Amino acid sequence: MGQEMAPGFAIREGYAVYRGPSADSSLHAHAAFQVAIAVRGEVTMVDASGTQHRAEALIVPPMARHRILAMTTLVTFFIEPHCAFADRLRHRCGDGITPAPELRGLSEKDLSAAGALPSAELDARLVKAMNTLAERRVPMPGLAATAGLSPQRLRALARDQLGMPLPRWRIWQRLSRAADALGAGQSLADAAVTGGFADQAHFTRQMREMMGLTPAAVLSALRPSIALSDADGNRAGHC
Repeated sequence: MGQEMAPGFAIREGYAVYRGPSADSSLHAHAAFQVAIAVRGEVTMVDASGTQHRAEALIVPPMARHRILAMTTLVTFFIEPHCAFADRLRHRCGDGITPAPELRGLSEKDLSAAGALPSAELDARLVKAMNTLAERRVPMPGLAATAGLSPQRLRALARDQLGMPLPRWRIWQRLSRAADALGAGQSLADAAVTGGFADQAHFTRQMREMMGLTPAAVLSALRPSIALSDADGNRAGHC
């Protein structure tokens, strides 16, 4: 990976990528796999028990609570758990933060093909429910019927194979839509509406909790020349 790179944020099929600074964050958990890569040196994370993990690259599985210590620049990939590349990560890591130095050179080129393919390991009915939920809001009985399952069985599949309830997945998808809207040029307030959030403050809270980033950090990565007054006062990302 090159030593210098411009800040940026992008949503692609199967993954998102953030390049930029990281402030010392509070504990949070993603609804996706995270691969955090140091541009120089090592990434340092602390898990929910207080144990510190350091490596050139670290994998965090979905819903594993962690915080990352401040870095000047890092690259972090958020990889959807129902894409083919996630199958590789499932085999590589356990329930917690895992050093993965072999992923030091991971790039978007490596992810572009596998990110667009469905997982070969998740139950196809669960994937169908996830795809449906990504497109529109569906009550659990209707969502389960669409997938050919009972609500109880669908909840159990999500818990066992994703490690999270489907409502958490839906929030993740709303965040992706809102972040994509920022990339399309919408303001923070308008992107919040596009994502289905009550207001900009709600959008900020949910993004910080589930992505470890603030909308302002994403906006600054997308549009580095933006005035500080147009954001929420926090230009450093948390991953």
